[in-house]
Amino acid sequence: MAKKVRVWFNRWFSVAYLYMNHIRNNPDGVEFEFYGTHPDRNSMALQNCDYAEVEPVLEGLEYVEYCVDFCRRHQIDVFIPRLKMLDIARHIHLFDEVGTKVTVCRDIELLESMIDKDKFYELVRESDVMVVPEYRVVNTAEQFKAAYEELASLGHRVCFKPTNSEGGQGFRIINNDRDQVMDLFGTINPYVTFDRVYDILSGVDQFPNMMVMELLEGSEYSIDCLADPNGKLIAAVPRRKGNGRMRYLEDNQELIEIAHKVAEAYRIPFNYNIQMRYKNGVPKLLEINPRMSGGLHVSCLNGTNYPYLAVKLALGGHVEPLETKLGITASHIEQPMIMKDVIQAETVR
Repeated sequence: MAKKVRVWFNRWFSVAYLYMNHIRNNPDGVEFEFYGTHPDRNSMALQNCDYAEVEPVLEGLEYVEYCVDFCRRHQIDVFIPRLKMLDIARHIHLFDEVGTKVTVCRDIELLESMIDKDKFYELVRESDVMVVPEYRVVNTAEQFKAAYEELASLGHRVCFKPTNSEGGQGFRIINNDRDQVMDLFGTINPYVTFDRVYDILSGVDQFPNMMVMELLEGSEYSIDCLADPNGKLIAAVPRRKGNGRMRYLEDNQELIEIAHKVAEAYRIPFNYNIQMRYKNGVPKLLEINPRMSGGLHVSCLNGTNYPYLAVKLALGGHVEPLETKLGITASHIEQPMIMKDVIQAETVR
């Protein structure tokens, strides 16, 4: 009997549960075993694993050494990291030595810039690949005030976000017309007044770098991309975010062309996600996530198994460029499940 392919997900979002299902239910009949680690033993990502353990909280080289040891102990064939991708990429030779393929961008300078968004904006601004929003990088209250006033004077509504964050973490929109009492009693929202932010930031001499940007108020898209290990684009799916849970896989040729330009310019491998938002008919970059996006399972509804194909490519398989089915309206519902204790080992460090 052929050995099952062993795949490890480290500290992933709960949606990894679905990605494991996609990889298991592959059209080639390849059999897999899934390994998962997370500091939270009740993480949903672990519920779909054949082996799970509590992950230690480590930094830098110490964390990389834990990862290499995990791969060695369990003879991992493919490692799909989310946490500490940059540290892992910096020491990728250690994984090569134990025979584990890692679905991570090996271009350290590029990966570093994608994680620190202001660096990537500067890189993009020097090219004609995409348009970036007007932005300023600040780390003091006075810099924040100056950036806000400058962008507002140009006619922009203003928002801000830490340069190093995932998803909507730290994203706020400045709106000086808020009724703060009603906001307090209403639903949680991203709106905040300039005075409130300035007052908070004035309480410290310096804070972590933050991007103060023009607010993009048009349609938001996530372009889910699949590329081979050399960054050659195989598929790109523009996924528009609608109201609530509505999602639309659209035949947006403008965004598909941008995906081809990104692939040609930056050669990002495996699964990655380009987030863009329109303003006045122009799509502008929000960020690129060099990993599977949180909504990739929706894009899989077009009949293409993006998580499995990335694993196949990492193992040296060949995948031809794909003609993806578009024009699909999608949504999702929750599904209850009984939790089980899946931990086979506690933290080893």
